[in-house]
Amino acid sequence: MAIPIIDLHCDALLRMYEHDYDFYSSPHLDVNVEKLQAGHVQAQAFAIFVMPDWSKEQKLAAALKQVDYFNKQVIRENVVHIKKWADFNQLRPGQIGAFLTIEGVGFFGGDIEIYHQFQKFGVLVIGLTWNGANEAADGLCSDLGRGVTAFGKEIIRLNNAYKIFTDVSHLNVQSFWNVLEHADYVLATHSNAKRVCDHPRNLNDAQIKAMIAKNAPIHVVYYPEFTTGTNNATMQDLLRHVDYICAMGGKHLIGIGSDFDGIDYKIVDLEHAGMHQNFINELLKHYSEADVRGFAYANFLTHLPK
Repeated sequence: MAIPIIDLHCDALLRMYEHDYDFYSSPHLDVNVEKLQAGHVQAQAFAIFVMPDWSKEQKLAAALKQVDYFNKQVIRENVVHIKKWADFNQLRPGQIGAFLTIEGVGFFGGDIEIYHQFQKFGVLVIGLTWNGANEAADGLCSDLGRGVTAFGKEIIRLNNAYKIFTDVSHLNVQSFWNVLEHADYVLATHSNAKRVCDHPRNLNDAQIKAMIAKNAPIHVVYYPEFTTGTNNATMQDLLRHVDYICAMGGKHLIGIGSDFDGIDYKIVDLEHAGMHQNFINELLKHYSEADVRGFAYANFLTHLPK
């Protein structure tokens, strides 16, 4: 049985930017059009990501170039640009939806006008920072005691107005709680359960409970390091994170955020986007078809901003 997938995170745009890979022909991409079709992906999020050690000018140039790759290479033939949430309802059989997200606003350089520029490009999910700190928030590996800054709160205010999700996946604990307080539309695009794998990138029990109370989607990530704490993991290991979040009451919020093209180690039999159905088949051994359809796509669609 093939069940459609909505994947909330990949870094294909960064790899296209760094290596000039072609989305329609490069075998080096975990996410390309052939693999999306093979994996029965209904919609794929494409993250805009820049390295934190790049210069201010290089960061913005790289972000704009990634948008250019998206518009000129990804959006072709049967890959359709999803610019607003209602566009999901317009997808026809055989089409793949593609939408932009931001993984860290460091390339804004503290300039809110750049936010407006990228909002017009159709960005639908924004994470304030990656693992470090920037003008908007403290990230996972930083502890400046600021949490989300005034600039970050302005971004969240605009996200609320434009019905854009604020992503918590790379925030430190203080920033996480600040986002939960101020954001109307919250999700974790690619995070697992910390109790199952004690990695700082994963959500602890209090955070998972808060996400459930907020009715905020939690998308599990295919990275072994966040699954077992090592470079090796199986689908059964990933299933334990699904089981745990379900046991906490979050079954209706679980989704998928593979992190393909952003990870150097892979879960066995989940090495690229063409293999999503392997995980679907594993899930079907333990959950009803209705539950698995929820994990694959329906939970996310149910919780879109209204």
